Amino acid sequence: MKPVQFPQDFIWGAATASYQIEGAYDEDGRGMSIWDTFARIPGKVENMDNGDVACDSYHRFREDIAFMKELGVKAYRFSIAWPRIFPEGTGELNPEGLAYYDALVDALLENGIEPVCTLYHWDLPQTLQDAGGWENRATVDAFAEYAKTLFRALGGRIKTWITINEPWCVSFLSNYLGVHAPGNMDLQLAVTVSHHLLLAHGMAVRTFRELEIPGEIGFAPNVTWMEPYSSRKKDTDACKRENGWFIEWFMDPVFKGEYPSFLVKWFREKGAVVPALEGDLELIREKIDFLGINYYSGSVAKYGEQAGLMACEPVDMGYARTDIGWPIYPEGFYKALSYIGGRYGDIPIYITENGACYNDGPDRGIVADQKRIDYLYQHLLQLHRSIGSGIPVKGYFAWSLLDNFEWAFGYSMRFGLIHVDYDTLVRTPKDSYYWYQDVIETGEV
Repeated sequence: MKPVQFPQDFIWGAATASYQIEGAYDEDGRGMSIWDTFARIPGKVENMDNGDVACDSYHRFREDIAFMKELGVKAYRFSIAWPRIFPEGTGELNPEGLAYYDALVDALLENGIEPVCTLYHWDLPQTLQDAGGWENRATVDAFAEYAKTLFRALGGRIKTWITINEPWCVSFLSNYLGVHAPGNMDLQLAVTVSHHLLLAHGMAVRTFRELEIPGEIGFAPNVTWMEPYSSRKKDTDACKRENGWFIEWFMDPVFKGEYPSFLVKWFREKGAVVPALEGDLELIREKIDFLGINYYSGSVAKYGEQAGLMACEPVDMGYARTDIGWPIYPEGFYKALSYIGGRYGDIPIYITENGACYNDGPDRGIVADQKRIDYLYQHLLQLHRSIGSGIPVKGYFAWSLLDNFEWAFGYSMRFGLIHVDYDTLVRTPKDSYYWYQDVIETGEV
């Protein structure tokens, strides 16, 4: 089969997040985050792992940028640790924290790599959590001030901004399912947090426009795709709910100025309502320049009365799984993108995360991770298929540049193109790194 060719101006990148790679958790004035607290609670993170050191990228970012330059990426998506900028969440700015990101951005630009900045990738200052966290509308105002500070300090040099990463994880995974920090299990709380996250997003976008910052701004929800096992209404409705929980719940307010009625009704029946005040949805609907999409997995599914909040039960179709246990369903990538394109129009899309967990280690200096290469190949084919179908996908960021702290899994799961030895912090590019290097160079898969 002939290789498929991506557009010449397609942006190839790699992605990371602050808490997962930086370490230096108590250096240069950084405050505590909810993940510093959560990781210290027995039973919350595998092996009681934490991000105190992580990949030590705080001290080794120039080494990591050298790997990026060799890889050939045109852009690097990173996130800023809010507690480095405002250790107490609000109030006094920490100049040393800002200086770190100042140096990081300068080093990226010096190496011909465009910085793509995520404002919030989950490390909420613990002081704000102590005052109610995202349940408290005051956190929305604090986020707007934090965003304004970064726009003023780094605007112009950073041309692409992402407000919130994976709001479903921040709200439902963290506050209903209790898997991520702060570990609550309350549906009304999760629905409230989801609304306040969207409100914070809207306020940041409005601030970006008011300051006339050059560049573009969007947000990065994570999506899945559940394909109905049968045409039975119970099965199709279950999959509609599950997909909508990730897609419509977070995208309808941004693009349409309203929440999806079928999910509003579903949540209401379970005792949870959206705490929207007058003007909220107008603010959330502030026009964005692009949509980030994070996709990893999906499945075929059917109605299951006891199958979680949406009563949607995945069916084991014999799909291969990655080492984290997620089914490999590349066609779901195409189906999700097609659905999003059809529902929300021609908004430019960046794939802000896509990748696979395989825990291969070095053998005589080589990390042979063919399964990751296969996963990336299959998903890039579906992405190319999406572009050919008229979906305006402008770029792709592989997750992740480095093996890193994988949230509740600690250091037991590896997503990186580069292997990290957590004892020595030595970096070893994997076979997938060199495969992706070739993709970037040729634009072909």
